[in-house]
Amino acid sequence: MSQQPNPLPDDFPAWLAEQGQDAYALAWVDEQDVPPGPGEGMPLVGESGIARAGADLSRIRLREVTRGRAETLQRWLRLEDGNRHMAVLSVQGGVLREHTPGELAADLMRDPATDEARLTGQLSDWFFRKHTDARQGLELGWVAAATAWVCHMRALTGYPPPAVLGPSLQRAGEPEEPATELVISTALKVIDLLERTERIDRTRAELIEDWHTAESLTADVPALAPLADWLLDQIALRTAAAQQLRAVLEPDLTDYLRDQQTAGALPGTTPPLDTQRATHLTQARHTVRAYTAALYAGRVQEAQDLLDAFPIPARVLSTSGPATAWRRHSTTAQDAVDALAAQRAATTAQDSFDFFADPDLLHAETSYLAAREGQLHLMHDALGRLAYPAPTPRDLPLALVPVAAAQTERRLIEAYGTLERAAQALEGQIFYQLQQPVPAHRRTTTGAESDLLTRTRDALNDLTHNGAPFDAEDIKARLHQAMTRPATHQLPGAHTPAAPATSHNQAHNQAHDQGHIQALASGSSPLTPAIER
Repeated sequence: MSQQPNPLPDDFPAWLAEQGQDAYALAWVDEQDVPPGPGEGMPLVGESGIARAGADLSRIRLREVTRGRAETLQRWLRLEDGNRHMAVLSVQGGVLREHTPGELAADLMRDPATDEARLTGQLSDWFFRKHTDARQGLELGWVAAATAWVCHMRALTGYPPPAVLGPSLQRAGEPEEPATELVISTALKVIDLLERTERIDRTRAELIEDWHTAESLTADVPALAPLADWLLDQIALRTAAAQQLRAVLEPDLTDYLRDQQTAGALPGTTPPLDTQRATHLTQARHTVRAYTAALYAGRVQEAQDLLDAFPIPARVLSTSGPATAWRRHSTTAQDAVDALAAQRAATTAQDSFDFFADPDLLHAETSYLAAREGQLHLMHDALGRLAYPAPTPRDLPLALVPVAAAQTERRLIEAYGTLERAAQALEGQIFYQLQQPVPAHRRTTTGAESDLLTRTRDALNDLTHNGAPFDAEDIKARLHQAMTRPATHQLPGAHTPAAPATSHNQAHNQAHDQGHIQALASGSSPLTPAIER
C-alpha cells in the first residue's frame, strides 16, 4: 500500500498502469460541476462514472494505491465513510476501469485461496457500521445498511448472507427474526427500484414514485443521490413548465454541441466548454431541479415563485431587424436556429417515438421548443442591436431618442437577466472560439465569428460604462460664477439696510440664495452632490 502522490499525475491512467498489473487506486471522486445532460444515460448506482469516456479526471482525489483484490477491498471497507464516493480504479488493457466492492468480494469468494471466514467478518463489520452510522439510527438504521449493501455489494449477493447479517445483529443485540425480515425486504425493495429505472417506457407518475423512494434514502446512503437526481431530470423532461424554465435559463451552447456532434467517434477532440457558460449551465439545471423537486414534493408556492422569477418569453411570429442582422453575420446564431427547427421537425414527425410513447414527454418537449425559440430571438435581437445599432429615425421626437436608445439595454436584460451575465456569455463564447486547435469544420468561420463577438462585447462594455463624464473644470467654472454673482445681502455682522415690510417673501428668498451660495463655497449643500477630490 502506498500513499497519495502529490500532485496527482497529469496522465493518471498511464501513471496507474506503471504501478503494476495488480495495482488498484482508491480515490475520492468529487461531484460534477455540471449536472449530466437530459439525454445522458442513467448513472450506475455504486459507481462514480469517472471511468466513462470523456469523464473529467480532475474530479479524482487519490487516497492510496493498493495491491491485489484482498487488500483493496479491506482498505475500501475501512476508509469508505458514506459521505462521498470512494472509487476503486484499475487499468486493464490500457483502459481505466472502475470496480464495485461487490465485484471484488465476488472474485475473492470464488478464489480457493481466500480466507472466507475473515472476508465475511470484514463485510459484517462494515455492514454493522452502516447501521450504527445511519442518521436515523435504531431500527431504521438497518434500512440504511440494507440500502448501502445493495448499492455497493449486489455483485456479490442481493442482500447480506447469514454469515454477514447474523454477527451484525448479535453485536447490535437485535432480535434476529424481525431484523432479518426488515433487511431482506428493504434490499429487495431497492433492487426492484434499480431494475425499474432501467426500463425506458416509464410514465411520469411512476418516475415520481421512484424519486420519492430514492430521495428518502439518500440522507443515509449518498450513493443513491445521483440516481435521485437522474430521476428528477427525467420527471422534468415530462413537465412542460420545467422545460420552459430550462429554455429560459440555459445558455446558447450551439457551437459546443455542434463540435461534439461533428467529432463523432473521436472523443477528446472537442474543445472544453468555457467556464462562464458552464457555470450558467450548472445554475440553470440546478434551478430546474429545484423547481421540479418543489413541485412534486408538495411545495407548490415555492415552485410558482421560481416560475414567476423567470417569465417565459412569447414565441415571435416575425423576426426583428436586429435579430436578422445578427443571424446573417453569426454562423453560430444561424446554426442555433437551424438546429431548433430540425429538433421541432423530429419531435412532431409521424414516426417519432415520443409522439406515440409518452404524451407528457411530447407536450413538454414542444413547450421547450416554443419557449426556446422566443429566448433565442431575445438573444439575437439584443446582440444585433449591440453589433449593428440602428440609426435614429428621422421623424422621431427628441424626447423619444433616449427611450429608443434604452431598448438595447432592456433587450439584453430580458435575454440574459443582467448586463453582467450577458458580458460573461460573450466572454465565454469568445474564449471557446479561440481555443486551439480549431476543429476542421469551422476553421473558415472562427475568425469572423470571434471578431463579431469581440466587437459586440466591446459595444456592451461601452454601454455599461456610458455614464455622465466628470468634468472638473466645468464644475469649477460654475462654482466661480456662483461665487462672484452680486449679493443682495452682506455677511452677518455688516451693516444691512432694512428690507421693506411689504417684501418679506422676497427677503426670505434672497437669504436662501445667499445661504446656498455659501454652502456651494464650503461644499456642504444638501442639494448638491459632493465632489470627490
